[in-house]
Amino acid sequence: MSTLLTPDICVIGGGTGGLTVALAAAMLGTPVVLVEKGAMGGRHLNRGSLPSQSLIAAARLAHGMRSAPPFGIAPGEPEVDFAAVARHIREVTAAVAPNSSAERLSVLGVQVIRAAARFTDKHTVVAGDHQIRARRFVVATGSSPLVPAIPGLETIDYLTSETVFSLARKPGHLAILGGGRTGCELAQAYRRLGCDVTVVEPERLLAHEDQELAGFALRALRAEGIDLREGTRVVGATRRGRNGVRLSLMRGETAETLDATHLVIAAGRKPNIEGLGLESARIRHDGTGIQVGAKLRTSNRKVYAVGDVAGQGGSAHLAAYQGGLVLRPLLFRLPGRTRPRIVPRMTFTDPEIAHVGLTEAEARSAGERPTILRWPHSENDRAQAERTTAGLTKLVIGRRGRILGAGIAGRSAGEAIHVFALAAARGLRVADVAGYVAPYPTFADAGNRAAGLLLAASIARPAVRGLVRLLRRFG
Repeated sequence: MSTLLTPDICVIGGGTGGLTVALAAAMLGTPVVLVEKGAMGGRHLNRGSLPSQSLIAAARLAHGMRSAPPFGIAPGEPEVDFAAVARHIREVTAAVAPNSSAERLSVLGVQVIRAAARFTDKHTVVAGDHQIRARRFVVATGSSPLVPAIPGLETIDYLTSETVFSLARKPGHLAILGGGRTGCELAQAYRRLGCDVTVVEPERLLAHEDQELAGFALRALRAEGIDLREGTRVVGATRRGRNGVRLSLMRGETAETLDATHLVIAAGRKPNIEGLGLESARIRHDGTGIQVGAKLRTSNRKVYAVGDVAGQGGSAHLAAYQGGLVLRPLLFRLPGRTRPRIVPRMTFTDPEIAHVGLTEAEARSAGERPTILRWPHSENDRAQAERTTAGLTKLVIGRRGRILGAGIAGRSAGEAIHVFALAAARGLRVADVAGYVAPYPTFADAGNRAAGLLLAASIARPAVRGLVRLLRRFG
């Protein structure tokens, strides 16, 4: 016999977006039920962003040992213990996991049900032996790796962008299918840990990035010895030997083969909507996920969807932002409309690529005639001190100095983009950014200098120079 629950809010999914909604609502005294069938914390904690950053941190240290001579330090080839690297990743996840645990949520007033959720009608969800009829529902079930239909792939013990972190032995040759952000991040990390790496991408590498900025990362990957095969399709896969794989490739009309010891699928993601009973709840969806409007409400007015499951991008901070946004109508009956241009995007290669707002190409496609301000990191003193001068800060400026977008390629780009994310959120103009004082020497100073270029051009006008000459006459 099922137990009937009637909370104010039912959240389906215990990842970043779902936790944001559940915790905030409970802290404000709202009855909340959260349903999660897998590990609490979702992909970004257990199989995505955090494990990836832990891997990248280990790889950065290994690379630093090889890159020491310019600093007067003898280089050394690191001895990488892959079992210890995997243990490091697990330890980091374990240290952070209590923040998302069912025990913590229960203490804070969230009723957690560990089961699969399924809508049975527009107003009801069944989870285990519970029947839930809430005033509002929030679907935040995330996404899973998209595995392309490749003949023979079913015979291969391939890895995905989520399972690759469990490798306890050094791969001899890693073939990565997919040259987007995730594929390029993994490629560089494993190359720095001593593996041969080939990236196969059917379209353009880092296609969603500003191509001028992406060039810095791709040049670094090639310089480190990664084989990048752009415009190349995988048309077949066969097992080679005991554990290896042979890929049949097509580059234009040219057939090629690629032999590797391991295959990693990093070819995009698909929304986790299977088994949710969306049809029973009259919730429209397609291959990209649950269809939502600007207010993140679905075709069923009682149901909202946030994060990957709504086809809204793959970052934890975007899911958290959207989770906070739906709290406005859920708790306060206030309107909430998404502003995707204020949410930063990151690629954690070295150099990193950070962006907020429109790229130059996006601005021109939108009918803007932007002014582009560039500051090369070879002119940044901190970059010179750390021998990381390959990079650029690029600002896309609209009429009256409005900041349409900002992009950074370089060391610590993810930290330096913060000021431009704030500018985008608050509607600041380029003069506002030029007017703040950046500490010296920092990488963020490049953004301050780039913004100052427009101000410097306006000050150097003949009229201003004439005014200065006039004022000098008064002593």
